[in-house]
Amino acid sequence: MNSSITAGELVRAPGFLSKERIIARPGFNRWLVPPAALAIHLCIGMAYGFSVFWLPLSQAIGITAPVACSADMGFVARLFSAECDWPISMLSWIYTLFFVFLGCSAAVLGGWLEHAGPRKAGLVSALCWCGGLLISAIGVKTHQLWLMWLGSGVIGGIGLGLGYISPVSTLIKWFPDKRGMATGMAIMGFGGGAMVGAPLATALMGHFGSAQEVGVWQSFVAMALIYLVFMTAGALAYRVPPTGWKPEGWTPPAKKANAMVTDRHVHVSVAWKTPQFALVWLVLCLNVSAGIGILGMASPLLQEVFAGKLLGNELSFSELNAAQLAQIAAIAAGFTGLLSLFNIGGRFFWASFSDYIGRKNTYFAFFALGVGLYSLVPNMGHLGNVALFVAAFCIILSMYGGGFATVPAYLADLFGTQMVGAIHGRLLTAWAAAGVLGPVLITYLRESQLAAGVERAAAYDMTLYILAGLLVLGFICNALVRPVADKYFMTDAELAAERALSHDKGADGARSLEWHAAPGSLPLVLVAWAVVVIPLAWGIWVTLQKTAVLFH
Repeated sequence: MNSSITAGELVRAPGFLSKERIIARPGFNRWLVPPAALAIHLCIGMAYGFSVFWLPLSQAIGITAPVACSADMGFVARLFSAECDWPISMLSWIYTLFFVFLGCSAAVLGGWLEHAGPRKAGLVSALCWCGGLLISAIGVKTHQLWLMWLGSGVIGGIGLGLGYISPVSTLIKWFPDKRGMATGMAIMGFGGGAMVGAPLATALMGHFGSAQEVGVWQSFVAMALIYLVFMTAGALAYRVPPTGWKPEGWTPPAKKANAMVTDRHVHVSVAWKTPQFALVWLVLCLNVSAGIGILGMASPLLQEVFAGKLLGNELSFSELNAAQLAQIAAIAAGFTGLLSLFNIGGRFFWASFSDYIGRKNTYFAFFALGVGLYSLVPNMGHLGNVALFVAAFCIILSMYGGGFATVPAYLADLFGTQMVGAIHGRLLTAWAAAGVLGPVLITYLRESQLAAGVERAAAYDMTLYILAGLLVLGFICNALVRPVADKYFMTDAELAAERALSHDKGADGARSLEWHAAPGSLPLVLVAWAVVVIPLAWGIWVTLQKTAVLFH
């Protein structure tokens, strides 16, 4: 027998990064996939914590105080100037670019991801995110703000989009019995990335900083290298299940048991044209708009509403002295940290809970609870009840995070699992829209109220009532979601063609393979989880220490 390999066979052999190379073999433990996803999400989630760099960067030249630009220097000139420090308002555009390019790249590249597979997408995400940090480091070193916008904002934002959606389709396919929980575990990491990255960045800037350096560019380089290791390991650890597999002992629910859950599949090119997609887009946008505005204004909101009450007196915000303002700022920082914890916890709790009550009912809970809480919060503020006020916003932020984590499973229920990653990518344009609507709404309404002479303690009342109104609209949109019509689903021939493009294959031709993990895989699972849980636990511990001041 001639055992030599022909040139044609070499050409046809799947490459290391191809999707065919990561089809799991029998005995693979599916619980290795969530920590791989967490490794990537914990790194890109640092986008939420980038504000830790704003103050040091705003005095990168002056070191102890900003060097102001000349009054006649225009906006564009400041992008290229190396003679004066950047204002925080210009630096914060990086944050906006993050989420604009996250949404755009996820929408544009989602289809490619489904065909290329999560390993290739994860590695491209790592190169973009970490490469963006390195370009930003050059921008800081040469004091060129445009390089930071390009590096972290644009290139890094593309990495965010690919990294965010890279595990969604894979996790849903590995956990058909726990769709919500699976995506909740991964997307929890995105919410927790800042808890790990922000204290890490602070420590690195403290290490590299000196009388001549703020230590930011060195921190960017160090974090890029650390993140590259973690993200590469996560991407290489991805495996996709063979077509037709199912967890051992699991029986798919009967179609009549839940009409909202389909066992068929809609192509991404069709899905976004359906009324269901438009409604879920609005559901996500309205839920996120309400939460993201509060998240961005949490610190001033608590300080201005309660002012001296946080210190046990009745002084208004304008009557507090510098020392008292510093005290309530520290308390507000603890409040922000507490909200971040509930943002993370809500991603896992609500997504997992949706496996039991259904995705549509979960969003009904978000909107009904949200309307009630937003409507009651102004009265809680006027009554001076700090505990109830804080508790209300903790629940609100848990539902903000829960909305992100639940929506991939909602899409899989409606449109099937074949192209859910690509469909989810297009839906994330709702996040980009909400990232503009929510913060603009709350900041401009606050300013208009103050300009009209409304006291600071009541300046947020109208905003909160309007946010409650947005959630009413969200409730209505969610109520209108119905099962997808038959005409939108792929035929058997179309599905077979799509699976061929996506390199989806069965294991040894099996189409109904009951899967069980190899008994010896447990130690590897424990090690994989420890690698991601230990940094996350450290970040949570640091946040809890900061939060403790809220209860003193």
